[in-house]
Amino acid sequence: MRLEEAKQNLDLVISEVRKVVVGQTEMVKDVLVAVLTDSHALLEGYPGLAKTLTVKTIGSLMDLKFSRIQNTPDLMPSDITGTYIVNEKREFKFQPGPVFANIVLADEINRAAPKTQSALLEAMQERQVTVGNATYKLERPFFVLATMNPIEQEGTFALPEAQADRFLLKIKAPYPSMEEELEIVERYAESNNQVRLKPVMKKETIEYLQELTRQVPIARDIKRYAVDLIRLTRTKKDLIEYGASPRASIGLILASKARALMEGRNYVSKEDIKNMAFPILRHRIILTFEAERNNLSEDDVIRELIK
Repeated sequence: MRLEEAKQNLDLVISEVRKVVVGQTEMVKDVLVAVLTDSHALLEGYPGLAKTLTVKTIGSLMDLKFSRIQNTPDLMPSDITGTYIVNEKREFKFQPGPVFANIVLADEINRAAPKTQSALLEAMQERQVTVGNATYKLERPFFVLATMNPIEQEGTFALPEAQADRFLLKIKAPYPSMEEELEIVERYAESNNQVRLKPVMKKETIEYLQELTRQVPIARDIKRYAVDLIRLTRTKKDLIEYGASPRASIGLILASKARALMEGRNYVSKEDIKNMAFPILRHRIILTFEAERNNLSEDDVIRELIK
C-alpha cells in the first residue's frame, strides 16, 4: 500500500463518518490520529456535541471488536475488567469484561469513581488486565476512546494527572457553526432516514497503516522544533506550574506523523507540529495561579508557546 492508497482509505472513513456526524471534522481527524498511532484519546465537550456518536460511528466502520462502558458513580472495577464466576461444574471461570475489545468507548469517564477509573490504567498502559493472581493479555490493536463533560459539572470526578497522561490526545468538541446546526436540524428533526454503515477498514489495513505512520520521515530540525516546544513547557514558569514529560515529545512526533499521512504527505511539516501541539499538551500542563487569574486557558498558553 502506497501513500496515495493510505490517504484514500482514511478519506473514505472520514466521508463515511460525515454521513452520520455533521461538521466536527477536526475532532474526527484527531480520533483517527489516535487510531493510527495505536493510542488512546479523550474527547471533551458539553453534552450533545456528537462525541459518543463520532466514536461509535468510527467503531462501526472498522472491522474490530467494539465495546462500550457507560460510566456511572456506582460502576465497579470488575464491571470493566471482568470477574470470576462459578460454572455448572462448580469451577471458577473468568468472565472477561468490556475492556476485552479492540476499541473501547468509555463514555463519560469522569462520572466513574477514581477506583474504577484506575481499573482502566493497567489496560491502557500495559495492554493487559490482572484479576486475582492471573494476568490476561489484551488483543492488539487496543485503544480507549473516552468522552467527558467539562469537570465543573455536578457528580463528576476529575481524572488524576497520571491517568490523563495515558491519553495521547485530549480532543475538544466545539459547538457547530450556523450552517452545520441547520443541517443537523434538517437531518435529525425532519427526516427519519437511518444510515446503515458497513465496515470499510479491515484489521490488517489498520495495523499496516499504524506501521506506515511510524515510517513517515521527519527532518532533524522539525524534530528539534517539537522537542524545544515541549521543553519550553518546563521553563515558562510565569504561565506553567508543571510542564510536560518526554512522553509528550514522543506523542507530538507520532501524532504529527499520523497527521502528515492523513494529508497524503511523506514528510512532517512545522504546521503538523503546531496543529498537534494543542491536543497533545492541553491535558499535560498545569497552569500557574497567575495564568488562571488572567483567565488564560491551556489553549491560550499553548498558542503563546508556539509564538
